[in-house]
Amino acid sequence: MKNYKLSNIKWINTIWIFILAIIMPGCGGNKQPTDDIIIVDITKTPSSKKELILQEFMDVEYIPLETNDEFVNQGFVQAVGKEVILVTNYRNDGDIFVYDRTGKAIRKINRKGQGGEEYISCRGVTLDEENNEMFINDHFAKKIKVYDLEGHFKRSIKQKEDGDTQFYWEIFNYDKENLICYDECNEEIPFLLVSKQDGSITKEIKTPFKEKKIFLQILRSEKGTKAAGPGNYSRITPFNGNWILLEPSSDTIYTLMPDYSLRPFIARTPPVHTMYPEVFLILKLVSNRYYFMESIKNVYDFSKEEGFPKTYFVYDTQEKDFFRYIIYNGDYSYKKEIYLVALTPINQKGESWSSINAFDLRKDYKKGKLKGKLKEIAATLEEDSNPVIMLVKHKK
Repeated sequence: MKNYKLSNIKWINTIWIFILAIIMPGCGGNKQPTDDIIIVDITKTPSSKKELILQEFMDVEYIPLETNDEFVNQGFVQAVGKEVILVTNYRNDGDIFVYDRTGKAIRKINRKGQGGEEYISCRGVTLDEENNEMFINDHFAKKIKVYDLEGHFKRSIKQKEDGDTQFYWEIFNYDKENLICYDECNEEIPFLLVSKQDGSITKEIKTPFKEKKIFLQILRSEKGTKAAGPGNYSRITPFNGNWILLEPSSDTIYTLMPDYSLRPFIARTPPVHTMYPEVFLILKLVSNRYYFMESIKNVYDFSKEEGFPKTYFVYDTQEKDFFRYIIYNGDYSYKKEIYLVALTPINQKGESWSSINAFDLRKDYKKGKLKGKLKEIAATLEEDSNPVIMLVKHKK
């Protein structure tokens, strides 16, 4: 098995289909030398470990999604706004469920099809509540389809086609006029500000790196091509009104400032291009005190279907040091661990979401293992109810 560079990506469309199939259904560092940037040595493992309660450093909200004959879904949250929540299924069936902010069902939309006002695929849905619009990442068509929140078609936007672009991997609502997008395959400029009206590039954001690397493993044989990726992680993370930009090929994670300048946030050592196999640095969750990270080795055994070994660690901005960690949900009466792989940034406010299966909640409720609001919600559920959304927000 070879470790492929992105020197020739004519075959990459096939590979991304594999990646979507995979993703959709000790490490530590030196102390922070300044107040502006953290240095992470990914060859080191912290010796100390912290046990943390999520509610001690983040606010947690639970939203039960109403269940009825028309509203049965897998609770795959696409957007959370001030007044609405958009949810899909993990399978690409085209259904978009619109809830109000309390989880009450409003309407179901499905515009999947082959027509000009329909979407072939739905990689993700981005909400622009101010303009009463949602943007469907129709990635296989390399377009963004725009609808109002009643499901009426408004316009179709082309995604960037020149260079090494295949499709936009992530899309967030940036401001009134623009989306911020991550272009996975671009060898030079992976981050873009894109006009909501016509898809034109309003700003190219270049995060410096020596050599473009794609974070996956590929096996080609007479039987065909297989691809494996490390799982889902965010390249764009909103935080405190700014945007943290993670390009795996870069040795620095940057903060995009309001004037479009890049401020170094976290730097890694040794440089990624000097390592084979590479060890990538991933940012998982950012709070006002803690920065949770992973180092992931870019290896995979296709015969065993296992790989991408990870080391989990956190940087404590008060103690200015690195630790191993375990996080518990304080709304359980026992030590219920939270895995950060399940938390995904969902909007420009910096909120992240996860879901809790109703069956599991009912089981814990019957055993008296829940507390507070979560206990109250579980008492109202049936075992086959839609999932409960856990929304994680920065402390006010």
